[in-house]
Amino acid sequence: MGRPADETSGEAHGEFALIARHFTRPPRDRSVRVGVGDDAAVVAPSPGCELVLAVDMMVEGRHFLPGADPETLGHKILAVNLSDLAAMGARPRWALLALALPDEDDAWLAAFSRGLFALAAEHGVDLVGGDTTRGPRNLCLTIAGEVPAGAAILRGGARAGDDLWVSGTLGDAMLGLAALEGRTTLDGAARAACVARLERPSPRVALGTALRGVASSMLDVSDGLTGDVAHLLELSKAGAVVELAALPRSEALDRKLAGAERSLALQCLLAGGDDYELVFSASPTLRERVAAAGRDTGVPVARIGRIVAKDGLVVNDEQGAAMAALPRAFDHFAVRRP
Repeated sequence: MGRPADETSGEAHGEFALIARHFTRPPRDRSVRVGVGDDAAVVAPSPGCELVLAVDMMVEGRHFLPGADPETLGHKILAVNLSDLAAMGARPRWALLALALPDEDDAWLAAFSRGLFALAAEHGVDLVGGDTTRGPRNLCLTIAGEVPAGAAILRGGARAGDDLWVSGTLGDAMLGLAALEGRTTLDGAARAACVARLERPSPRVALGTALRGVASSMLDVSDGLTGDVAHLLELSKAGAVVELAALPRSEALDRKLAGAERSLALQCLLAGGDDYELVFSASPTLRERVAAAGRDTGVPVARIGRIVAKDGLVVNDEQGAAMAALPRAFDHFAVRRP
């Protein structure tokens, strides 16, 4: 983000005044040598650490509905990036934000920045720069974190015989979207909980760092379990068998799975996306360490299957039979879903 306006210039509006009002904060520590206000940021990584970088974009009408609450958008654009760092076992440190906005709406920006900075404070992240421009609403955030040299958890480390695990529960975010779109109904409490999972995901940063030296491979579930596990298997040159009955889910989704809306429930559970949970592999000899990581961070973890040598993903139904067809995970260039 460019240099904030000088108060003596009389520039009460415009890009630099907007940045000064909504996105300029004092740095949290001395790692930020130069932050918002110069042509580029200067930061000092911790000794012995490697940088981990990630970027995500959210486009109105594609990733969120027009009229979406700006405070939740501020939370989510940072949360999805934090989830990427969590999947690498990295500690988040600094962020860059680029915004395209249709107009200079102070109330919208105040709410957006409130959601962004609340989550940033929770995870010790400094916003150190970015850009703003006029255009269709588009939110893009780049995040930088640190991991001890050689300790990043990659997608390609799973080996035959490893257990396959997932954190939290799956499917509620898509179930919340289905409720918002009128494709299903939920009671008041369940609807609120599922919509919250969609709009305000909880990145599993503490669990990710706790799994350093434990998980052999890991990634976050952003586009749906089947699609994301497929990415892990491709880079690991392995296959997996997943047990449908072992997949952790909410009571609301479990009721859908056992009833007339089973097809929707399977789509949510296996391919819904926006869960931002961690799916990871680990040696069976490390089961207690995985369980301890879950206990210590307050995030439930469930063993959902195993890594096998034969390529491909097999999901067994509740009777132990391989499902003939799996729901298709989200693809930006195949399916339109706000």
